[in-house]
Amino acid sequence: MAKSQLTTYGGQAVIEGVMMRGGQSVAIAMRAPDGEIAIHTETLGGLYRSRWAKVPFVRGLVILWDALSLGMRALTISANLQTTEEEEKLEGRALTFTLLTSIAFAIGLFGLLPAAAGHATGAWLGAAPWLTNLAEGLARLVILIAYIWGIGRMEEIKRVYRYHGAEHKTINAFEAGAELTPENVAKFPLEHPRCGTAFLLTVVVFSIILFSLLGPMPSLLARFGTRLLLLPFLASIAYEYLRFTANHIQHPLIRILVKPNLALQRLTTAEPDAPMLEVAIRAFQEMRQGEQALEPKSP
Repeated sequence: MAKSQLTTYGGQAVIEGVMMRGGQSVAIAMRAPDGEIAIHTETLGGLYRSRWAKVPFVRGLVILWDALSLGMRALTISANLQTTEEEEKLEGRALTFTLLTSIAFAIGLFGLLPAAAGHATGAWLGAAPWLTNLAEGLARLVILIAYIWGIGRMEEIKRVYRYHGAEHKTINAFEAGAELTPENVAKFPLEHPRCGTAFLLTVVVFSIILFSLLGPMPSLLARFGTRLLLLPFLASIAYEYLRFTANHIQHPLIRILVKPNLALQRLTTAEPDAPMLEVAIRAFQEMRQGEQALEPKSP
């Protein structure tokens, strides 16, 4: 299979499971409370198969939408599977409230807080605009790494990180042409160049470069507003960068460039056990079956 086709495969760890996404189909495999593997499959919307999903510097926005919508839906499905009859499932108003709260928290932590740090640097220290913008970017990077490390201390998140490792190992094994068995998949690396963690780090690093070139901001609101408006542009650039480096990972210079991305993944992945690998493999196989079923039949 060509590399251009391989780049359509991706995934995400969910609660006690893994989501695998192809170009047309998505599958979620989850370890249910009774120990069995529960499967959820669906066909991706037309957006993923539209011509816009193939246009450079536009397809990155599709990936961003994917992370925000499909990822949250997969997490909700996996969370609801783990609830008992006495517990309330995430749906309706409870789900809407949870989503809005999560989005507001992310905007505040990774957007408003670093912007405030940059604004304060200029207001209190009288620093040059490029220096205040640089301080904002570095604050955003520190907050991102500290947040990833901090939540990784929680037992529930540790298990999610292990499923994240299982997802990476499974995709690495498939791309290497190995038979997908827990024994084989366990031998492959935890890191993958197209990881969502790498995407986040790339967006932040590119934002440091771009925002440092901007002029002075008259107010905190103006600073924060420009960051939000430029986010789609940064996401597009970051996606194209990851796609290029993943397709040329064998080049010595590319291997050097991707080292920070791979290093950060050490904070969001951990060694999975055999049952976790079994779940990740099942998710990938179900996704592949969905892809094949949607392929045009030869006349």
